[in-house]
Amino acid sequence: MNKAANIDEYFAGFPEDVQGKLQKIRRIIKESAPASQEAISYGMPTFKLNGNLIHFAAYKDHIGLYPAPAAVAGFKEKLKPYHTSKGTIRFPLDKPIPFNLIKKIVEFRVTETLHKNNKY
Repeated sequence: MNKAANIDEYFAGFPEDVQGKLQKIRRIIKESAPASQEAISYGMPTFKLNGNLIHFAAYKDHIGLYPAPAAVAGFKEKLKPYHTSKGTIRFPLDKPIPFNLIKKIVEFRVTETLHKNNKY
């Protein structure tokens, strides 16, 4: 497991092409959830907004996105081309990353998080 102290250090442990994909996901999350805070949680980049908003991580052959089970269920049809499980989405590194879909998932999580905490 990557023992990075912060997100920049985490990204530095991967090849440049993977770093670029990770940076783009980071930008999408920051733009979609500007009030969120960056952290390393469970050894991976995490954004927090009234608790954990979303985690993501790079692996040998995919990027994992961990948006919580409701988000995976809510985007079930659009996620059919990808391997998913209860709270996990795997985007293969050898295929284009669906950044627009990631943006919609993050926006869903922001709405869900703020609604759940009556902060809307």
